[in-house]
Amino acid sequence: MLWKPSLDFIKSTNMTTFTDWLSNKTGTTFPSYDLLHQWSIDNLEDFWESFAEFTDIKVSQDHTHVLDTHKMPGAKWFSGMRLNFSENIFARNFKGTAILYCVENDSFRDEITFDELRKLVARCARGLKEAGISTGDKVAGYVANVPEAIVACLACASIGVVWSSASPDFGLNAICDRFQQVKPKLIFTTTHYQYSGKIFRTDNVVKQLKAKIPSIQTIVSIPYPVGEANLLGDKSWQEFLGAEDDPELEFAQLPFDHPLYILFSSGTTGAPKCIVHGAGGTLIQHRKELQLHSNLTVKDSLLFFTTCGWMMWNWQLSALSLGTKICLYDGNPAYPDLTAIWQFVNEKKISHFGTSGRFIESCMKSRPKIQSRQLGELPALSTILYTGSPLSKNGFRWIYDRVKQDVHLAGISGGTDIVSCFILGNPNLPVYPGEIQCKGLGVDVAALSENSESVLGGPGELVCRQPLPSMPIYFLNDPDGAKYKSAYFDVYPELWRHGDYVEFTQNGGVIVHGRSDATLNPGGVRIGSAEIYSALDHFSQISGAVVVGWTPPGEVDEVVTLFVVLQAGKTLDDELEKKIRQVIRKEESPRHVPKHIFQISGVPVTRSGKTVELSVKAVLAGKDVKNRTALANPEVLEEIEKIRETLSGFYSA
Repeated sequence: MLWKPSLDFIKSTNMTTFTDWLSNKTGTTFPSYDLLHQWSIDNLEDFWESFAEFTDIKVSQDHTHVLDTHKMPGAKWFSGMRLNFSENIFARNFKGTAILYCVENDSFRDEITFDELRKLVARCARGLKEAGISTGDKVAGYVANVPEAIVACLACASIGVVWSSASPDFGLNAICDRFQQVKPKLIFTTTHYQYSGKIFRTDNVVKQLKAKIPSIQTIVSIPYPVGEANLLGDKSWQEFLGAEDDPELEFAQLPFDHPLYILFSSGTTGAPKCIVHGAGGTLIQHRKELQLHSNLTVKDSLLFFTTCGWMMWNWQLSALSLGTKICLYDGNPAYPDLTAIWQFVNEKKISHFGTSGRFIESCMKSRPKIQSRQLGELPALSTILYTGSPLSKNGFRWIYDRVKQDVHLAGISGGTDIVSCFILGNPNLPVYPGEIQCKGLGVDVAALSENSESVLGGPGELVCRQPLPSMPIYFLNDPDGAKYKSAYFDVYPELWRHGDYVEFTQNGGVIVHGRSDATLNPGGVRIGSAEIYSALDHFSQISGAVVVGWTPPGEVDEVVTLFVVLQAGKTLDDELEKKIRQVIRKEESPRHVPKHIFQISGVPVTRSGKTVELSVKAVLAGKDVKNRTALANPEVLEEIEKIRETLSGFYSA
């Protein structure tokens, strides 16, 4: 156990307040979180109806049914209810700062109050209407992580317009792969973006958007605060907002499942899937996760490092509905070094900091080692959230050894598919190394063995056995729902198969071993890639790695192949290879030991930082990875292609 909340702290949490409230409402006592969770899935409709009441979601018309059917896909939530997502952001008339904005390395800072945000949203909504945009239309953002993106998104939601966004580091092909499917009528763009101290212009892409995406009628250009101002498109942001007055902000009252967001799958295995999420489902699920599981209040501030192309941007935005200040950090969090964003968290007294497991691992493996004094005292920091990739046990220990001893380290895992989490943190529970703390309330998940039996204390396929409000309402361009069914219900027709390989522990926690389609299978034994990554933590000279299993031509058994990234100036030699194999054998098992180990320049990742093991596996199998624009560093795949040629000679000899 690395951390345990004090009794006084437990008494003060939102989770405790809700548990006591629910006990009074139902007459049922919940002496443990396990019992509370079990009640929430045994009484699924009562739970979600109760939480909607507790969190005070503002509606103009109440529901007639909580859930029409438990069958998946096809479950319909809160029939008859009418509400507006944006109205729930502003319903409580919060005062004070809503958004703190910073460009990397303190290049620029700004703050926006809730009052200012509401006025900007009203002016932007007026601009949308004047541009001929109305309920049900689609609007896109090709935008940096700037406050104007939040304004535009909330303005769209206020009138029932569907929002989708991508970050400006996406090239033209990647943008077209997404927005050609969406067919937006209007697009917001930022003129520049900054990364690692360099200013990048977006005009080369923006100039071609109308020709490539005929649905676009209007391009609105948002000036980036750093770099030379230049107008791209039809209107500047200020022209679009119009007069600096205070127009009334009206909220269209819409069904619970009215489309709010279109999110995109990574697109590394084909054209990105366009996943449509409803307003009500997104709101109620995010409120549960942010209010109960993350313990956010009006006194807190949330900085989740993200771009507008990752679902964590949407997740963080919802914290505004709790009066929480959200912090937008644009650029490279590791510029000029890995301590930069930690220092910002310290200086601005951020209470909740979110990042990727991969970033924490990078900090842990940094050479020279990061010292606690470089990060600051972090007096306000109460919670560290991580997602995107598993965090090793040593990564957990690094947080408590180097960052802060009294902090709630909460892993959250779910994804774009549900724009939320299946498993996540709980401020009332202890933290164990390598484990995400618990299943989410109202989330009926299990790990299934190869015999389709629920397993405890062993790895299996992550499935969800009952519907969630935040499951997609549909996919774009999928009229018969075939793509939707194929994505989640192809193996278990009535269970959502998420594609993660997980283990539920005796502690009530969860270990994520990796993606189930990227698990290794040497000798017919399934191995999670995270197990091998964890063993590599013993090597200070290894800064990153990707491991895959593949079957060479003429072979029957799968071969484990490991690619490592070494610290500057280090080289993979015979001695290091030998030590790697010895440690993996000792820490895990002989089956985990890779047959081949190669050095590469970087770990191939998506633009949101997720390791693309499947793409590496495809390259080794001689398959063409077509959609390389979805990767942040596609050149690494070219290195692996050359390695494949070497391996082909090895197996043909």
